[in-house]
Amino acid sequence: MSSPPTDAPPPPQRHPLVPPPPAKYTGRIPNTPLSAALIAFLLGAVFSLGLFAFAADSTGWAKPWWATYQLGFFTAAWAAFHWGEYAVTAGWNLEKCSVDSYLLENGMTYHIAHGTALAEYVLTLYFRPAWKAHPYVSLAGIALVILGQALRSGAMIHASTNFSHAVAFRKRDSHVLVTDGVYAWLRHPSYAGFFYWALGTQLVLQNPVSFVLYAGVMWRFFYYRTRAEERALVVFFGAQYETYRKRVGTLIPFVP
Repeated sequence: MSSPPTDAPPPPQRHPLVPPPPAKYTGRIPNTPLSAALIAFLLGAVFSLGLFAFAADSTGWAKPWWATYQLGFFTAAWAAFHWGEYAVTAGWNLEKCSVDSYLLENGMTYHIAHGTALAEYVLTLYFRPAWKAHPYVSLAGIALVILGQALRSGAMIHASTNFSHAVAFRKRDSHVLVTDGVYAWLRHPSYAGFFYWALGTQLVLQNPVSFVLYAGVMWRFFYYRTRAEERALVVFFGAQYETYRKRVGTLIPFVP
């Protein structure tokens, strides 16, 4: 029996949208091109409906009582956030791209928070519509959402392959410490971006209860997440990261 040629080309690398072995992928959404395309289509539909409700609120068209510009913007912003997470990962960090990059399986707390916000808004709008009649509060929320989204997406783009949705506890050979661009001003700009994006959505909806709950839950999450991540970064980069940490803050209240 003849031996295989030694100059045979290496096997092709797995494309990110081809399902990996089950032991490496635990998401409930199939990691296939069809799933990725279907999710993008559905998010686009939700975004379009939300944008239509947002734009149509001032036209005088007949619409349901709950189809306000506030709820429309919230819906569009939610869809745009999840689509953007996948799009930015696919464009600048392809090796980590999968259907998980949509962040739709973001934990039960995440979905409960959004459900609570929607319930507060709809119930208050129905029983106390005057409490939602403060346009400048919603306008400030819209600005905060746009700023937070731009900050998060910009941070992910600038970090490129150094960014990961999950905290990395093992340093890769290509992993470098990013300290320029937006990272020269904020130590965790993607976290700060999401923090203010989420608070902005509750200003848009004029949800005082959910605003306070969001602030508390997110502060706790990012406080402990940054502590765990920074312990790993000190191991990875030593004094270089410690110097950077002393020089640059997080812009998240009470998260040093």
